[in-house]
Amino acid sequence: MQPLLANLLTEPVGVSHYLIVGAVLFVCGVLCMATKRNALGILMGIELVLNGSNLNFIAFGSPYLRNDPGTIGLDGQLMSLFVIVLAAAEAAVALAIALNFYNSFSSIDVDRADQLQG
Repeated sequence: MQPLLANLLTEPVGVSHYLIVGAVLFVCGVLCMATKRNALGILMGIELVLNGSNLNFIAFGSPYLRNDPGTIGLDGQLMSLFVIVLAAAEAAVALAIALNFYNSFSSIDVDRADQLQG
């Protein structure tokens, strides 16, 4: 019996390959959010998490996973479209907050954000 990795490397590209790439993107985004200290690095991590989830949504919406292969399911594509719209809005708001923070403190280090008062 061959290991799982050898099977994934020898078989044609399928849904499992997309799920693995999506999971790797998601984990890289979580690690980036956890380790970066500036706001732009954290925003890049959030974008990686959202892109990984988009790839998984589209893979789960694949016609290969449906019981009736004749139907066209747009579930994953619609969810990805909503996530893309959410990511664009999040990036615009977060960039405005980061620019405002930089104007106030001349740094985008998130450790200095505890000095903000509502």
